[in-house]
Amino acid sequence: MKLDTILLKNDVTLSFEVFPPKVTANYESVKEAAYGVAKRKPSYMSVTYGAGGSTGGNTLKLAKGIQEEYGVTTIAHLTCVGATKEGIRQALTQMREAGIENVLALRGDRPKDFEGDPFTEYHYASELVEDIQAFGGMCIGGACYPEGHVESENTQEDILNLKKKVDAGCAYLTTQMFFDNNIFYNFLCRVREAGIGVPVIPGIMPITRPSQLQSAVRLSGCNVPMRFRSIVDCFGKNPEAMQQAGIIYATDQIIDLIANGIKHIHVYSMNKPEVVKGIQESLYKIIYTGGQKD
Repeated sequence: MKLDTILLKNDVTLSFEVFPPKVTANYESVKEAAYGVAKRKPSYMSVTYGAGGSTGGNTLKLAKGIQEEYGVTTIAHLTCVGATKEGIRQALTQMREAGIENVLALRGDRPKDFEGDPFTEYHYASELVEDIQAFGGMCIGGACYPEGHVESENTQEDILNLKKKVDAGCAYLTTQMFFDNNIFYNFLCRVREAGIGVPVIPGIMPITRPSQLQSAVRLSGCNVPMRFRSIVDCFGKNPEAMQQAGIIYATDQIIDLIANGIKHIHVYSMNKPEVVKGIQESLYKIIYTGGQKD
């Protein structure tokens, strides 16, 4: 099923993201974790793409397996990193043959060990979106950054670039992680004022280890509220307590989003079925039994 069809429904959706292994030798263990998430029957799942195409084949394999084994709609990621126009056409053809109808088009981060310029035939995600749109038959999503992309000069430039992606064919947008919902609400207002009308899906990351938070800040530059810093400082040395606290904090964000009229939420679950289970069970009465009212 195409994602734009799912997003048209008035139901609250809760989706999760998984990633393929960095090396094929680890595929089975990663598949077990990803299938563990799929068994929880989320609204849909997103499967990431390795830098420089290093796990492109495993992305498709994992996405196809999830759909066929569990009937869960999947989104396969594609990036500009090291991509050629012919390579993208081949990847899209393989996706079509595998029954994948949803693609998240990303520029991607510059890999540390990539030799040469990783952006030769595609410099921006909007260019990738244009080619996927021309290929046809795919529901295309894009990424957005509530606190601005780390390489953008300012948020205004960032939103102008975002509009280019939507005009090129993005049917929806999924945000980078954030830990303060007010940042998302302010961003959504700016996006709507810029004439971007597609669904904007907030991305939530449950932090279950202090190192995750450090990586998130380093890679995305996201703001960390003092309230959450205090939680990490207090429970960071106790793995079980930190996992529980991280799930509770993420769940609290999700509840606030739903209470403020946000119908679709995406969770960066990091191949952790236990995190997915914790969030779903905490939201059971709210989402799965019709607890929210129109």
